[in-house]
Parts: sequence; structure tokens; C-alpha cells
Amino acid sequence: MSTIFTKIIQGELPSYKIYEDDRTYAFLDIEPESLGHTLVVPKVEVDRLYDLDDADYAAVMTTVKKLARHYEDVLGQRTLLKVIGTDVPHAHVHLIPFDPNYDPAHHIPKPSPEEMEAIRTKLEHK
Repeated sequence: MSTIFTKIIQGELPSYKIYEDDRTYAFLDIEPESLGHTLVVPKVEVDRLYDLDDADYAAVMTTVKKLARHYEDVLGQRTLLKVIGTDVPHAHVHLIPFDPNYDPAHHIPKPSPEEMEAIRTKLEHK
């Protein structure tokens, strides 16, 4: 059975896409810890980040690096990276724009679709 991330990548479920290349897909988290919280996922469905083959692992980390630098340029604030690996059985890295009030135990109030689209437009990387 496909994970929710595979369904997003395949266009079966909607997402606020930030970036896509031949090996990776990045989209806004709908339960963000801060505005702009993004998930970077490989297009192959592999449970753990460290189980990816070297090419897909490198592709994910290259996308993470590219987007983190882009976010810092656009937002003027540090970007946190987080790998947890327990919530969805599909390897992924969280990019979380740092907010001085950031509390990793709490999510911010769920942004409206308009707020999500505004931040997606601001952070989109082509």
C-alpha cells in the first residue's frame, strides 16, 4: 500500500509543492511547527532515510541543502533540520524555519489555505 507521501508525489492527494526534481519532492507540512515547515521526500518509497540507496540519499540531502539556503535568503532566519522517521513510513527530512518562539513540542495553529498558498508562493524554488 502506498504511503500518503507517495500519493502526494503521484498527484493523488493535493499538496503545497515547494520544489520537485527527478528524485525528490518538497511540500509544506499541513501541521507545521512554524510557518514554512517543509517536508523533503525521495520519490522512491523507502521507510528509513538510511535505507535509501546512495544516489537517492544524496539527492534528498542536496535538496535539503538547496532549500535550507533558499529559505534563509528569503526569510532572513535560520532553518532547522529534523529527521524523526516514525510518523510516516516514507523517508523524509523536515525543514523548519526558526522562530524565536519555536517549541518543538507544539505546532502552530493550522494555517488557512490562503496562508499556506502565500507561504508556498514565497518559498517556492524553481
